[in-house]
Amino acid sequence: MFLAANSTSTINDVEPGLLGFLVVAVLALALVFLLRSMNKQFRKIGPKPEDPEGTEAQGASEAPNQRPLRGLAAHRAAMAAAEPKDAKRD
Repeated sequence: MFLAANSTSTINDVEPGLLGFLVVAVLALALVFLLRSMNKQFRKIGPKPEDPEGTEAQGASEAPNQRPLRGLAAHRAAMAAAEPKDAKRD
């Protein structure tokens, strides 16, 4: 008991050391890569920047806030545009 009282180190003198630094560094690096990936995914779904002079030349729709058609809706719109006006449907 006497030896424990004269000791200079106690249970509260714990330091993280090299292992603690490496764990924090790896977590920070993983966070950076996750944030970059998240920003890339958000850019895919975000609105495109408006180009006032380029939209008219490319035949943009009259509603600039309307999202472009995709999938089956785009296919149906293309088929309707390619269909002759005087052709009758059965």
